[in-house]
Amino acid sequence: MRCVTSPGTSLGARLVPVPRTGLPAWCDRFLAPPGSGDFFAGRAFHDTTLAHALPDEAEPLVAACGEVALLPLLRTGGRLQNLATPYTLAWRPLLAEGADPAALRQAGHGFGRLLRGGPPARLEALDAEAPGLDAFLAGLGAAGLALHRYRHFGNWHEALPPGLGWAAYLAARPPALRTTIGRKLARCGREMHFELHTAPGAALDAGIAAYEDVRARSWKPHEPFPAFDAALMRAAARLGMLRLGLLRGRGDGRPAAAQYWIADGGRAWLLKLAHAEESRAASPGTALTAMMIRGLLEEDGVRELDFGRGDDPYKQLWVGRRRQRIGLVVADPRHPAGLLAVARQVAGRGRQRLLGWLGRGDEAGSDHRP
Repeated sequence: MRCVTSPGTSLGARLVPVPRTGLPAWCDRFLAPPGSGDFFAGRAFHDTTLAHALPDEAEPLVAACGEVALLPLLRTGGRLQNLATPYTLAWRPLLAEGADPAALRQAGHGFGRLLRGGPPARLEALDAEAPGLDAFLAGLGAAGLALHRYRHFGNWHEALPPGLGWAAYLAARPPALRTTIGRKLARCGREMHFELHTAPGAALDAGIAAYEDVRARSWKPHEPFPAFDAALMRAAARLGMLRLGLLRGRGDGRPAAAQYWIADGGRAWLLKLAHAEESRAASPGTALTAMMIRGLLEEDGVRELDFGRGDDPYKQLWVGRRRQRIGLVVADPRHPAGLLAVARQVAGRGRQRLLGWLGRGDEAGSDHRP
């Protein structure tokens, strides 16, 4: 199978620069369409990331492998990494529909040939269970490269039975959370007003301003790319996928809590949430999460809730399953930096075995970046 950079060409796998304004139109055949339940492989997320979440020194590229695979990438300081930022919940090579394992392996081999002779590349936020990934990575390794997997971040989620309503969902939560939700919803009903924004327009602009106000008054650290969230909310709203929720005080109208979700193809992802520190006693964040999930279940009919990046303890109260997002260092042992990366990998495996013998395997298994 031939690997090409765009329609009409017949060259091998190549790195192609792309503008920060978004992926070229010829990439569309690889991107997940709206409604597919694969938002992070779609155009809205990629284009928003390119326009609003890249370091100044990063050069955006794609690795194009014929009609089989497309890999959005960044090159910084001569090193390649995938187009994954702190806002990325999942990343995978964008694979053509219907590509068989042999074609995917060949595409991975073609990408591997691009990396040979260069410093190590890094792929992060990978879904280890993404269809076709194993075949693609097998081809990558067959190109003479060493692949080192590591645990990147945990992702809490839960698949739900079709037609599950709020009452049944709530009944499956821990008793302490059920009690807390009942008390906090009652208090917020007396003291606060709920708003939901889903469509573009002046009301959404006011909602985004309220979200940013809450975040500025919250415990959260400074955003690395302050324009990203607003841009993603607007992009998702144009597709009908945004669910931005707010709680405002009934007296002064000041926002006390805010969060936004993306709903696509029966799945819903919690992107960001925050509450103002001065409102902590009322637990508006808990009440707002309950209101948002109730709407997602009963109005949107979602069948999976996803709480994004990280193992924050509160997440496992709302959803019951954890999966591991992985990272991958791809190194050419013939390059000095690649050889060093391989040596570190071998040394790390030796340390893990030693810790296992000493009965300290939990240390060996901690999340880390090599």
